[in-house]
This record gives sequence, structure tokens and C-alpha cells, in this order.
Amino acid sequence: MWAVELKETGAAIGICGFVKRDSLPDANIGFAFLPRFEGRGFALESAVGAMKYGRGKLNLKRVLAITSPDNEKSGRLLGKLGFKFERLMTFPDDAEELKLFSWNAN
Repeated sequence: MWAVELKETGAAIGICGFVKRDSLPDANIGFAFLPRFEGRGFALESAVGAMKYGRGKLNLKRVLAITSPDNEKSGRLLGKLGFKFERLMTFPDDAEELKLFSWNAN
């Protein structure tokens, strides 16, 4: 994950990047922002940059993303990045159901 900072001040406002979970077959993108910076386009801007880096420098051919079922904003953002809803899932050590999205290079 990378820190996301405001260009004007350098203040940290969130994080964005990739993680590789043992329970998922491919890297997944994640992002989180301080509440006062949500809904202002920072997640999309940073996720676009992360995906460009992932495709170009890391040579990622498939990227996953997970959201809680009620997180419609993140789902819409993932759609803008070309992710498609794949299925509902749970991690082996957790009972919470999550939405799994995937992006494939083609």
C-alpha cells in the first residue's frame, strides 16, 4: 500500500495499493481514505495510478478486489476501473460475506 497525499500540502489523506492475501489467488487492490476526503475523487485518482503501475511495472494480468456487500461507492469505483462483480465469498477464518470483483487484462 502507498500513502495518498494532497499535492498542495503533502498531508496524508489515505492509502491505496495492492496486497496479496494467502486465501486469494491473485493480488487485490484496496483503498481507504479519511472520512473528510471521501467522495472527492481521490480514491479513483489513486486507484487509476495504482492499476497503471500494476499493469505496466508489476505485469499484473488479473487483479481482485473485495468490498462489504453494502459498500456501493467502492463497487461503482471498481466498475469505473473495469472490474466486474464475480461472486459473494467468505474468507476461511471469517464468517462475514464479501463481494469479490475481478479485473482481467485483455
